[in-house]
Amino acid sequence: MHELISPALRELQTVAQAVTDEVIAPNAARVDEEARWPRESMAALADANLMGLHVPTRLGGHGQGLLALALLSETIARGCSSSALCFGMHCVGSAVIASKATAFHEQQYLVPIAENKHLTTLALSESGTGSHFYLPQTRLSRDGDYFEVNGTKQFVTNGGHADSYVISTQVSGQATDAGDFSCLIVDRDRPGMSWLDAWHGLGMRGNSSRGLQLEQLRVPVANLLGEEGDQIWYVFEVVAPFFLTAMAGTYLGLAEAALQDAVTHLRRRVYQHSGQSLADVSLLQVRLAEMKLRVEKCRALLYQAAFRGDQGRADTALHLMMAKADAADTATWVTNEAMSLGGGQAYRENGPQGRRLRDARAGHVMSPTTDLLKTWIGRQLLDLPLL
Repeated sequence: MHELISPALRELQTVAQAVTDEVIAPNAARVDEEARWPRESMAALADANLMGLHVPTRLGGHGQGLLALALLSETIARGCSSSALCFGMHCVGSAVIASKATAFHEQQYLVPIAENKHLTTLALSESGTGSHFYLPQTRLSRDGDYFEVNGTKQFVTNGGHADSYVISTQVSGQATDAGDFSCLIVDRDRPGMSWLDAWHGLGMRGNSSRGLQLEQLRVPVANLLGEEGDQIWYVFEVVAPFFLTAMAGTYLGLAEAALQDAVTHLRRRVYQHSGQSLADVSLLQVRLAEMKLRVEKCRALLYQAAFRGDQGRADTALHLMMAKADAADTATWVTNEAMSLGGGQAYRENGPQGRRLRDARAGHVMSPTTDLLKTWIGRQLLDLPLL
């Protein structure tokens, strides 16, 4: 896989690794225990000039694509899954804004993002439609130079901390087909925005996932991304590829971290009565090998899928869906195995392996769910429409 990574991308990974080692990983336990947004992580990533990953170079960004997102999400997740998720959602939001940005969007949002002064995120999910994120119920109506927005978003990562939110709404002023929606950029703290109580999850406890109430929210028409009803293009060309990549990279990274901790434990654990190291037990060697095989296959699938996307390959969507579904399966299986290999030490309250086990479970339920992705994969193989 190393041949896919350019020198510029390798340099970005080196920077991300340093930030992860010095700031992100040391704060991971606290982020989880206190269910607190990883402010230190996000500030350190900004200080390292990584927030403009998908902003065009002409605007001061790195101009990177899906492979960069996969690599950096994986790197950060090795230290803290919540931090990787928060960074990843910022990157997805940035990519959505950049995809059809007007001159206004470039100066108002992309340039500050490239300057590491602006944090954005997605707000697509709604409780009424569950994993069908492409079916928003949030209503949009035109009023002169403004849109009025009414609805409720759920599970907004970076909720209350981002400077802007990319939201999905129904198309204004007309009957809509299933899946039709528009995308708007909403600046933080506008009148009509109110945050609901924080959602306290089993894992991924630091991503500040919150509900967002939008009531008679007035948003300038200039904040519309693309044209009204641009849903097909945005979902399949931007939102899905970048979101699937960010999530797959995150779950790959936490699986890798669980594997490495298991290796360390087996090397260090020695029975006092016999002097035998767990590393010498052949059964445990086999189980460790199986974990390594799962992780490396997951990495190969993700990197190849992301590379295909950056090359504009027509089969990118299929491969990214497989990558995300496999990453969720891999993370849950590997973290469970790591808990078993770690014995009582891994099972202690608030331990790193237990945290990863809890975090990994989110991979199956975060939209699009693993079952939904596998359904789409099967339908695509059968030449059936996804929706």
